[in-house]
Amino acid sequence: MRRRHALLLGSAVLLAVAVVWPNRAHLAAFPDIIGAYSAKEYCSCRYVSGNPADYCQAYIEQYIPIDRLRDEPASRKVTAFGLGRSHSAAWLGPREGCRLLAEGEAPPAS
Repeated sequence: MRRRHALLLGSAVLLAVAVVWPNRAHLAAFPDIIGAYSAKEYCSCRYVSGNPADYCQAYIEQYIPIDRLRDEPASRKVTAFGLGRSHSAAWLGPREGCRLLAEGEAPPAS
């Protein structure tokens, strides 16, 4: 019985390594995707579609939650903090919509 449990555990670990190792680059990018997606979608929901903040907060809700969301209505900039990373998106104008900002980039002047 002990030998069977050890063999089962070893097989499970080997299977996990076989699945995770080839996908390590994709898994490393995952924390950035959550924050960037949330910032961009919230910005589009709020400033392109003109929906209220509560609606947009519920709209971007995912299985893996973000830590917090900072909405700056004066500059139409949104910053999402999640999984140890932060990403910002800003509204550029009525014909351009929202776009993700590079780290440290200021939103364009309206």
